[in-house]
Amino acid sequence: MKTIHLLGASFIALVVSVPACAQADPRAPVTAAGTQGRGVSTDAGSSDDIIVTASKREQTLQDVPISVSVTSAQTIERAQIRDLIDLQTVVPSLKVAQFNAVGQTNFIIRGFGNGNGNFGIEGSVGVFIDGVYRSRSAASLNDLPEIERIEVLRGPQSTLFGKNVSAGAISIITKRPQFDFGGRVDLTVGNYGQMIAKATATGPLSKTVAVRLSGTINERDGFYQNVVTRQDVNNRDRGSLRADVLWQPSSDLSVRVIGDYNEITERCCGTVQLLNGPATQFLASPAPFGLYATVSNPATKFDRNIAFNQDPTNHIVGKGVSGQVDYDTSFAKFTSISAYRDQLDSGAQDVDFTGADLSNRVDRTRIKTFTQEFRIASTGKGPFTWLVGAFYDHENLDTRSTINFGSQIRAFADALSGASAAVPGHSNLFALEYLQSLVNPNIHPGSTYFAAGQAVTAPYTLKQDSYSIFGQADYKVTDRLTLTGGVSYLNDRKASTSNVVLTDAFSRLNLQNVSELATLAAIGVPGIKANSFGALGALQFFYGNAPTHGPVNYPNANESGVLKGDKVTYLGRAAYDFGFLNAYVSYSTGWKAGAFNLSTDARAPDANGIGRTADPENVTLYEAGLKAAFHGGFFNLAVFKQDIKGFQSNAYTGTGYSLVNAGKESVRGFEADAAYKPIPWFAVTGSVTYLDPKYDSFLRAPCVNYDTVRCPLNPLTGQRPLFRDLSGVRPAGISKWSFSTSATLSHSLTTDISAFLRGEYDYASKVQLTETTPPELNTYGLNNVNASLGFTSASAKVDVLLWVRNLTENNTLIGAFPTVAQDGSYSGYVNDPRTYGVTLTKRF
Repeated sequence: MKTIHLLGASFIALVVSVPACAQADPRAPVTAAGTQGRGVSTDAGSSDDIIVTASKREQTLQDVPISVSVTSAQTIERAQIRDLIDLQTVVPSLKVAQFNAVGQTNFIIRGFGNGNGNFGIEGSVGVFIDGVYRSRSAASLNDLPEIERIEVLRGPQSTLFGKNVSAGAISIITKRPQFDFGGRVDLTVGNYGQMIAKATATGPLSKTVAVRLSGTINERDGFYQNVVTRQDVNNRDRGSLRADVLWQPSSDLSVRVIGDYNEITERCCGTVQLLNGPATQFLASPAPFGLYATVSNPATKFDRNIAFNQDPTNHIVGKGVSGQVDYDTSFAKFTSISAYRDQLDSGAQDVDFTGADLSNRVDRTRIKTFTQEFRIASTGKGPFTWLVGAFYDHENLDTRSTINFGSQIRAFADALSGASAAVPGHSNLFALEYLQSLVNPNIHPGSTYFAAGQAVTAPYTLKQDSYSIFGQADYKVTDRLTLTGGVSYLNDRKASTSNVVLTDAFSRLNLQNVSELATLAAIGVPGIKANSFGALGALQFFYGNAPTHGPVNYPNANESGVLKGDKVTYLGRAAYDFGFLNAYVSYSTGWKAGAFNLSTDARAPDANGIGRTADPENVTLYEAGLKAAFHGGFFNLAVFKQDIKGFQSNAYTGTGYSLVNAGKESVRGFEADAAYKPIPWFAVTGSVTYLDPKYDSFLRAPCVNYDTVRCPLNPLTGQRPLFRDLSGVRPAGISKWSFSTSATLSHSLTTDISAFLRGEYDYASKVQLTETTPPELNTYGLNNVNASLGFTSASAKVDVLLWVRNLTENNTLIGAFPTVAQDGSYSGYVNDPRTYGVTLTKRF
């Protein structure tokens, strides 16, 4: 990070030195949408229409018959939306989760989305930056230069976007290079030691070439405090550089090339305890009855104090280059977008989440991605318009995770195994080793099992090739009625290899038939059976309930390690223009390819149906909408029913991920959003989402310890059933009601200085956040208030913004999971505390 900080500081100094003058150019400035003289409205009631490209061609927000939310550059600045996680505060149907790692972010639209924490599962919501698909994202907007707008498209988008858009798409559009000199420098300081420096400069290199250079430095102390190491956790330490070159030799041809580099080095991510079960309580108990380790107190979880014996770390280096060519002919516009990205993620974490040295995890993932898209869109003025295109994605992924036992794991396992009656004064674990050692000299009582350094190491490779061919056509039957049809063919092939190694000797035991115990029983040792210690199966943290008691790597005689799939998806829509009101009805389908479980808990297929892969997802959407524009504002409404067959459930169970397909999940609901500016100095906005989801069929939801009815503990094995039936149950994590609103007062203080005051409120009704944690521990909603006060000097081109997020210090939980290797304990993630600061902007 020192290198990027030095480069960033040098770049910011360069931008400051750019003259605040403008050179005349015969061309009008080029907007982000690639047109001349048209922009994006930032205020309700503005005379300008909001231009969007959700349909891959320019339309006004009110004319495009798609459920889409648009967040303008002005809203992003005034609301201090710093990343895609913050974006959900102004788009209620969008939920964004970032839990255990910075580089893995899960996007959910209308309750659908998955993939967080498991690199083998692709998201159901595609993220596109300037038209380039991002297969992995750290969700940062601060790394980008000036943003034109962000479009959130709801529902399947396969007939316009190439990949992984079965639930929706997020399209981020940045401002293009300009043929007039210009730029800006932003400096933000805030509490928790926050400092963000951003700079962008643009201007011509010649009459046909323009460039934009941008850089950021983003630093902040952490929101959590590790009471063991005395370090803050969940800090910010990020930097980025970006070069954007536009060549426009004529009005018909433009070529845009973007190169970027970003680096993240952070202590992330912290978790708090929601419940300390008996195992965790033992860790905190003083000797000789415990390990006297520091553990988090669930009663004070919102103090954000954590207890890890080592700080979690994340290091991400991402870089890429993309090129977009647009060429207009008399009948069509040709577009080509090529991109290559290379991302390296590495990290380490104390996965027992306590001050005891039980277990630690190290991860490293390298992802190389190449994408290519071609589109041809008609430009005629007749009643028939069309668009056809193709998309190709090639990705190579290498990932490795290692979970090592620490120095105190043996004492912990001894305590959990209980006192032995056969060997007084020792644990059942020691007694097992002692009895085995009578037959097997390789077994050493007190040191064979749960030795420090024993581990499970899970290296995987994943090579993916996918392509799609898509098309969409509109036909104006009358001046008011338009019919739309779309179709896409998607093809996906994934080839994976595994080389998992388990050196945890205890997990490899078949406790129901220990060979040494069988030998002792055969020679008549009283009270000994081959399964005398079967109940210790609860201590087999890895593969204990697998028939092989260890990994089965692939490819092998039964598994090729290859997943293939293809699908044709459709779109049909009718839109009618009533003048003051536009209405539409639509039917569409979506598809997401099958997935590999690239976690330490992936299993070979067995009779119970557990596998290391999941089948594809198939989505069906019925939707009807109204869009009304009136003097001073607009109102949009969408009513929908969305079904997903084969939902790829990716629940974290405490040691790994349980990847299984749900039979069917559905959601019914509606979305409404509106803006109104009744008078020039006052504007209000509001959005509401209602969702009524259900598991129509889910026979293989992973079992959990708190559901003793469907998941009873077997005292002979110490294990629970693998599955429980959640059919008919409401899925976790989907609030019934989500609501956001804002109000902005604007006033000219003098002929030169203007000001605004903005307030926001974001609400989500209470919901059980995850199905693997008891509802009484993780049922939370959201009540969040943000505010900002800004001043602008037109002559000096200076803005001053004072802002605060989570003004009322609303404390809530955003995620939960079973604590690793501590049955009956649960951990979770809390929201950000109140943050505030001031941003100074100088424009040139």
